[in-house]
Amino acid sequence: MSVAAAVDHAFEAVAEALATTPIPGAVLGAVGRDGEIAVRIAGDAQRVPERVSATRCTVYDLASLTKPIFTTTAILRLVEAGRIALDDPLTRAIPDLRQYDVATAAERRLTFRQCLAHDTFLPAVEPLYTYGQDPATLRAFVLQRVWTQRKPVYSDINFILLGIALERLNDRSIGAHDPGFGLTFRPDPALCAATEACTWRGRVMRGEVHDENAFALGGASGHAGLFGTIDAVLGFARALMTGEVLAPQTLTAMRVPQSATRALGWEIRHPEWAGGLACSAGSIGHTGFTGTGLWIDWDRGLAWSLLTNRVHPSRHVDTGIQMLRRRVGERMIAAFDSAI
Repeated sequence: MSVAAAVDHAFEAVAEALATTPIPGAVLGAVGRDGEIAVRIAGDAQRVPERVSATRCTVYDLASLTKPIFTTTAILRLVEAGRIALDDPLTRAIPDLRQYDVATAAERRLTFRQCLAHDTFLPAVEPLYTYGQDPATLRAFVLQRVWTQRKPVYSDINFILLGIALERLNDRSIGAHDPGFGLTFRPDPALCAATEACTWRGRVMRGEVHDENAFALGGASGHAGLFGTIDAVLGFARALMTGEVLAPQTLTAMRVPQSATRALGWEIRHPEWAGGLACSAGSIGHTGFTGTGLWIDWDRGLAWSLLTNRVHPSRHVDTGIQMLRRRVGERMIAAFDSAI
């Protein structure tokens, strides 16, 4: 098995994308369960207002990779410790959730499992930052809002609520948690890949969370705010595969499908997912809006991550990131298998 050969083959698709799309820069890496690692880098960490080349030490805004890497792991560790159960209502940690309607509020019946699996009636996203920038008030707004009933969708609000639960249970803000593996909520801006030239904040975001709601909630939330290098992301992935992060029974429970597309905190392989269809049926993965992604093929003992800053300097361009992610996954597995 050659992780290096797989990365080399998959990086050909990345290099082509950097030459033909607006994506400024990218780093692709993979790690085997045995610890073999390979990384390839190209392009820029920043282009506006000045050009900065990407390196292996470039720190990326991981965006929604915060959900599986940090929040899901932290919740499942609390389950392992017996402090909560997956089917407990969120009110176990947040007793003031919809506190003015304790008898009938549907929000008070939402469980940790439902939020992890995106199996709730909560909306995909809500522009919380447009209601103000006081983190405590915005948290109170999320907790007391009467959310419209709808079919389940992938929802940032699910993980904002899980983040508030973590803050209550651990008695500290999300940003004050240590995610480990070299991952951080407080990066050095000088080491970071730039994201958007934000019209709301009036500057190019570099070392500050791109997600507006996470920014308004204090810089980190359960759904976004985590930063890391390629080695930090792959270090987490390998530790997850080897059972260093969660106990075997918890890993098994985490990977059980909760719907056609979701496990607990992670996406599972399905026809439309971004990991490519060559990977094993039990594979899991997740993407981030800024242009990041992590996938783990358990059967092959292989994890790979593609980190880009495809929103720099604007999100309002077509970068073809979804097609690129799928091509990377397909080429990664094809080359890995041929090297066995």
